Amino acid sequence: MAVSETSQTVKVPATATSAKGAADTSAAKPPQLRAARVRKQSVIKFVILFVTLAFLFIPLFSMLVFTLRHPLSGRWSLAPWVAIFTGNGESLGADLTVLWQGLGTSLALCVVTVVIMLLLMVPTMVIVHIRSKVLERAIEWVATLPLTIPAIVLVVGLGPIYRWLSADVLSTNPIWLCFAYVILVMPFAFRAIAVGLNSIDVKTLVEASRSLGASWPKVFFRVIIPNLWQSILSASFISIAVVLGEYTVASLLGRMNLQVALYQLGQSNSQISTAMSLLALLFGVVLLVALDLISDRVRKSKEGK
Repeated sequence: MAVSETSQTVKVPATATSAKGAADTSAAKPPQLRAARVRKQSVIKFVILFVTLAFLFIPLFSMLVFTLRHPLSGRWSLAPWVAIFTGNGESLGADLTVLWQGLGTSLALCVVTVVIMLLLMVPTMVIVHIRSKVLERAIEWVATLPLTIPAIVLVVGLGPIYRWLSADVLSTNPIWLCFAYVILVMPFAFRAIAVGLNSIDVKTLVEASRSLGASWPKVFFRVIIPNLWQSILSASFISIAVVLGEYTVASLLGRMNLQVALYQLGQSNSQISTAMSLLALLFGVVLLVALDLISDRVRKSKEGK
């Protein structure tokens, strides 16, 4: 009995030691596996990022090369860019008057479209968000409907309306394209503003403000709008980008904007047209980067408070 008890007492520490070694080995493996998994994920992320950036930037780089290298002679020159920044394209056989006219019209359309969109969308969405969820879903369906309708179909429907407006009510000035552009930007503006409304407790803010004696205009302009201005800014920037890149509606309705001007300019000098297209794309990128920087600054200022 004593011998067996002694053997048992000797075997127990051996078993405990082997179990501890196995535990140490298993504990040593997970960090190695995690490191290998992290390396594999980093490689996959790099490949995906590289392919995405190549897909985006190779066409832009090709456009830049096309503006610098003459397609027939192969001569490298900055003449198209100089013509744009100096406003003189006669040496290249291009009349830049059409370009400046289209650019001015598009910038004016951006301002008018954004103003109409904000006046139409923001009050409506705030009121419906407070009062009725059923109407909010109905408005969401109506606002996102232009995404499912091709622009050429919209033109077919808007053509008779614009003929009547041009002949009997308004003129043929391209600025009246703003009504059609409000329809085009409505889905993007709705989604941006809806994100802002869903991120704050609008009903609680309204009830608290009203209980303190604030009138409805004060509640709207001094309570709700300051909490939504970031979403309003997002909706405005996205609308500007859409208006600057729109071609189908203006072309089929016979109106002049930036994209139509670029198309007409491309008939005489494609290099200047391509260079101006690159500048328009760069302007859109600057808008999006500015929106991101403003959003980060606002978030940091709120966190600091």
